[in-house]
Amino acid sequence: MNSPRGEAAVRGGFAVVVSLLLPVAAGALNVFAFAPFKWWPLQILALAWLFHGVLARPQTGVRSHFLRGWLYGFGWSAAGVHWLYISMHDYGGMPGWMAALAVGLLALYLGLYAGAATALAGWLRNRWSSSPLLLALFMLPALWALSEWLRGWVFTGFPWLTSGYAHTVGPLAGFAAVGGVYLVGWVAALIAGSLALLWMGLRRKGVAGTGQRIVLPLCAAALLCAGGVALRLVQWTAPQGQPITVRLLQGNIPQEMKFSNDALVATLGMYEQMISAAPADLIATPETAIPLLPQQLPPDYLERIARFAQLSGSHLALGIPLSDGPQQYANSVLGFGPGVGSVLMPYRYDKHHLVPFGEFIPPGFRWFVDLMHIPLGDMTRGTPVQSPFGVKDQWVLPNICYEDLFGEEIAGQLRDAYRAGQPQASVLLNLSNIAWFGNSIALPQHLQISQMRTLETGRPMLRATNTGATAVILPGGATSELPPFTRGVLAGQVQGYGGQTPYILLGNKLIVGIALLMLLLAWGRNKAARIRH
Repeated sequence: MNSPRGEAAVRGGFAVVVSLLLPVAAGALNVFAFAPFKWWPLQILALAWLFHGVLARPQTGVRSHFLRGWLYGFGWSAAGVHWLYISMHDYGGMPGWMAALAVGLLALYLGLYAGAATALAGWLRNRWSSSPLLLALFMLPALWALSEWLRGWVFTGFPWLTSGYAHTVGPLAGFAAVGGVYLVGWVAALIAGSLALLWMGLRRKGVAGTGQRIVLPLCAAALLCAGGVALRLVQWTAPQGQPITVRLLQGNIPQEMKFSNDALVATLGMYEQMISAAPADLIATPETAIPLLPQQLPPDYLERIARFAQLSGSHLALGIPLSDGPQQYANSVLGFGPGVGSVLMPYRYDKHHLVPFGEFIPPGFRWFVDLMHIPLGDMTRGTPVQSPFGVKDQWVLPNICYEDLFGEEIAGQLRDAYRAGQPQASVLLNLSNIAWFGNSIALPQHLQISQMRTLETGRPMLRATNTGATAVILPGGATSELPPFTRGVLAGQVQGYGGQTPYILLGNKLIVGIALLMLLLAWGRNKAARIRH
């Protein structure tokens, strides 16, 4: 027979396992809040659960709060970006165990930011003797927003699945034009804090303080949702110039064949045929649709497609790597137009925000890139501010693949052009190849990221991709797209937009300022309370 002490030890061990797995599961649940599922309330409910754990355990140590938040962030990241395994194992040739370990280590790193937010909230609550109300509505949302903002730029940043992206649909989308994806995440965290307060209030007995415990949280959540709906009605930008016709090409070249010598000739011929099949004001190919440097191409290849653009009155945005010297490679867009000079002096855009390991090699990680067999694994950066591509009445600003994760940089280009009196982009264009991630949720997640950029800037986003999602996204949110993993052309007419959203003018300064102000107000309120007593 088991002794009572042994049974207690078993129960205690089981409780520890549950306490560790529960935050991982709650974090992993967030994946269903994002595309392709878009069950956005789950993001708020899961965060409310995390916040409630901080609110309901005033005596818990900082380490426990950190561990809970860290595991929550780990589950969120591991479930959300598990498709990185495909690129490393299926296409990079990395052993399965090593690819899984790499994904796990990245998720553990990303989870540190959530852990830091909950740990700092617990520490400040004890140091300032904060009330549950201040903790839930001032401190936790502010620290959560700051942790996500930091995750977006520390070590070049990895803001994939930032919580605000879950709300490209739903009542909170209107906040994007005001303060970007991090402001949307902060508002979601405010609602989560309100629900955590409500949860605490419902568990308490008696009628004393019912207003503060129940009515106030409900009203706060309802007002925030209503505010987001009202902001969607504001027209921050307006149509500019005449609409342009577009043809967005989706080549559907399998990643394992993209750099194959046997497939290169067929790829070049296919894209030349797709480009010259019909004229359009703007024809766009995916990122590195032409996977060779210009000097490696048949002698007259670029001249032929540039001549088509010139004779047909079309403008062509061509994804191609370029080299300016030995060991100097850029992930670029070449633009050809009807002008006589465009053949000899084409428009050029070079990718600025490079992907770690894929496009630049952090110190000490050359072995990783060699193991992955990544072509052109160490590239040169384009300048932070680059001119848009003139297409009739419109100005088209390219960004390449991973760059559209960084809304501040796109808004910064628009802001700098506006302040300098230079042409400001009226249409955004993303050229991508995420065939590296197979038929996974990375494709709809990336489309959702582009949708956030349209909300932030009030401008349409065109997407020309290799395997999907090739799409036209309008400022109001309407989206047309090609089926993924098909070869085809998405043709349509797009109206450019001009004007400034608050996010274009202020960038992330607004949300950082709001978060710091909330912490300052919480500190001041607690200091005033101590003085009175």
